[in-house]
Amino acid sequence: MSSLNKVSFQKVFISYLPLIFLFVSVLNDFDFNYLKIENFSFNFAYILIFYWTLRNPDRLGYLAIFFAGIINDVVISIPLGISSLCYLLLCSVTAYMRNITLNPNFVKDWFSFLFVIILINSVQVIILDLIFLLDINYMRYLTNTGFTFLFYPAFFVFFNSLSTKISKYKND
Repeated sequence: MSSLNKVSFQKVFISYLPLIFLFVSVLNDFDFNYLKIENFSFNFAYILIFYWTLRNPDRLGYLAIFFAGIINDVVISIPLGISSLCYLLLCSVTAYMRNITLNPNFVKDWFSFLFVIILINSVQVIILDLIFLLDINYMRYLTNTGFTFLFYPAFFVFFNSLSTKISKYKND
């Protein structure tokens, strides 16, 4: 019984860190426009969801990802449910990849990530442009896809070390 009381705040915080990162990333739609860096943006939520649903799927739940998408829609003021649909589509593709992959490989994951974000951004653009008739900046989506793809390796290394730390605390 005393072992139940010895769960430290640090263990709990580290184990929920991917979920905290997800909600912080959707709550602040950070852009580098205030730094006068034009056409620079990347989608951290896509990187986070792709990595954790592919490598360690029990860290992020699908319901939490759905609610993060709803929050993201409110923050960036697009019709409700678009981001949730895209996030859950990302989850379903990564779940499929996880089930068919026998030997995980970073390079294959990285290039499949490119395919997935092109698919997700295409679905989002089609829905926003053809159904809701919103003005879409296609160049912004293209540069966002490119920078998201380029930043994946750096976050992969960071998330791998975080995953190792989480599994270390989990086994203690």
